[in-house]
Amino acid sequence: MHKRRIEGLYAITPEHRDAGAALAQVELALAAGLRALQYRDKLAVGQQRTDRAKRLLAACERYGATFIVNDDPALAAESGAHGVHLGREDGSIDTARRIVGDRAIIGASGYGDLDRALELRAQGADYVAFGSFFASSVKPDAVRPDLGLLGRAHAVLDCPIVAIGGITLDNVALVRDAGADAVAVITAIFSAPDIGARVRDFGRAFARATTID
Repeated sequence: MHKRRIEGLYAITPEHRDAGAALAQVELALAAGLRALQYRDKLAVGQQRTDRAKRLLAACERYGATFIVNDDPALAAESGAHGVHLGREDGSIDTARRIVGDRAIIGASGYGDLDRALELRAQGADYVAFGSFFASSVKPDAVRPDLGLLGRAHAVLDCPIVAIGGITLDNVALVRDAGADAVAVITAIFSAPDIGARVRDFGRAFARATTID
């Protein structure tokens, strides 16, 4: 069996107190061709998070999209998500793997540190994210690596490389050409007046066909 791969446009859910409105936005993106979604939610708690994750997963499965939970391996396992993304404070890959299972995707944040990324891959990360490459309203104080990091990572990492942070249609080609296999985007999609059109625009801007086991 082949493990799902993160590539191209990788949307991250915006903070939204209205779960129905958030789901409606995601549905528009999925209908337009989005095939990878990460559930990031700092507002919901407890059962709310579980319910939202399950509803988002159901939407992703209707469209054949990959669904990743941010920060929380237990929630990923409980909701049936296809994987989990871990930041620096979210525990080890080994612990997450025991929770989510061998077939789940585990992504991890390398920030601006290639040595960290190499260690994460050695521990079993299925993809590594770097950034923030541009100014980001979501994480304004995030580390800002240079775009050359993507090329250096591409040369030594045998897994997908995700670029994140302030990515828009105006700069997506820069990270694509620098070596990113995927771009993680929040604001440029979910704040767009036409979410579907924006997803299609990103898809055209980032078209690249790749496969791995």
